[in-house]
Amino acid sequence: MRVAEEEGVRVPETHALHSVDDLKKWVERMGLPTVLKANGTSGGDGVRVVRTMKEAELAFQALQAPPLIARALKRAVIDHNWSLVQPSLLRRRSVVNAQKFVDGCEGTSVVVCWEGAVLASLHFEVIQKRDAAGHATVVRFMENEEMSDAASRIARRLRLSGIHGLDFMLEADTRKPYMIEINPRVTQLCHLTLGLGHDVPAALLEALSGKTVAPSPKLTDHDTIALFPQEWIRDPQSSFLRSAYQDVPWQEPGLMEACVRSSRKQRGWHRPGKSMDAKQRSS
Repeated sequence: MRVAEEEGVRVPETHALHSVDDLKKWVERMGLPTVLKANGTSGGDGVRVVRTMKEAELAFQALQAPPLIARALKRAVIDHNWSLVQPSLLRRRSVVNAQKFVDGCEGTSVVVCWEGAVLASLHFEVIQKRDAAGHATVVRFMENEEMSDAASRIARRLRLSGIHGLDFMLEADTRKPYMIEINPRVTQLCHLTLGLGHDVPAALLEALSGKTVAPSPKLTDHDTIALFPQEWIRDPQSSFLRSAYQDVPWQEPGLMEACVRSSRKQRGWHRPGKSMDAKQRSS
């Protein structure tokens, strides 16, 4: 956030907290509600919006605590994600940041960069989420010059290469984007091919191979996209499964089955079949 601010990117004030006293001083200065975020987390698992001092203290203690060994082992065995094992065994506390609350809706971008230049990008408004702090399940594709400019400034300053995700809050009254975090990894939106300048895989392949790669055909003319299996899991009766473009890999039945099998392990799993049957009937 400090680097972004230095580059002229609009960001909410952010401050690292080391103790409950730091938290109290932050709340006295910035007020409530406020946002607490643990570094190194994803999918909203390390984010809390707190509205009272008691909520803030409990959230800070929970976010700062080392990961439970049982949780780390579950993540490693089931999800093949070993990132929590070392912090859990070493009882390493997480870095927790406080961030000024921005009232509005979420925006998210995915960019592919090479040596500091943005090659392709996708910008979305988050329409529906798994839960209040969870990952997006329905998004709306949009063009946003400020989000594009923020991505370009960050990529240039940090000499980024590869795929990165940037998250924003779109202020309720002004729709101005405030960048709230950046994640140096692939996101769940990277595969969406939405025309010239918006094909992340093709741009990355071209950078790596040094050969000209034509973008894939535009996936859909719908600007609203229901992600699979995320929105199906959240609500099999969701109206977005009828009104939005469904990002289901119908042409790859093996991948589709793997998504369904993986989804059975997720919390909030709904009995399968309803939305799938509806799609099959309409076909």
